[in-house]
Amino acid sequence: MSKRRAVVGVMGAGEGASAEAVALAEALGERISAMGWVLLTGGRPAGVMAAASRGAARVEGHLVVGVLPEEGSGDDRKNTAELDLAVFTGMGKARNVINVLSAVVVVVCGGGGPGTGSEAAHALNGGRPLVLLAVPLLWRDFFCSLGEGVESAGDVEECCRLIEACLIEA
Repeated sequence: MSKRRAVVGVMGAGEGASAEAVALAEALGERISAMGWVLLTGGRPAGVMAAASRGAARVEGHLVVGVLPEEGSGDDRKNTAELDLAVFTGMGKARNVINVLSAVVVVVCGGGGPGTGSEAAHALNGGRPLVLLAVPLLWRDFFCSLGEGVESAGDVEECCRLIEACLIEA
């Protein structure tokens, strides 16, 4: 009997991601795979999603899942090349709920726009632990004020320690 692998969702800005967020996401994706966890992102070929997937794909035995907003069309240019499993929802932005509820722990990397904010809010609504990695202070203060289950990390190693603690408690 095999042990089920924990799914860690990494959310963040796509096209508008900062260079810092992209670098953090790539390192985080690699570390998530090295820990034997499954990486789940929004699957797009930009920003935090693409960077985390790139990092994860460098590790042997990785599993990268992307939950995409459109229906499957066979056009792989709409998703990052490193996906092992692409889940086409046809749900547009409503797919954010699927992203979050499919993960055991959700990480927001570097902040983002309304879509990333909605994923953080859905994580709290869905009872998922939320780890904020190098997010703007406004984001940290806001999401931490909403209740329990929110942790804040300044770097990838601290983030992974928090993820691991959340998985132990789950």
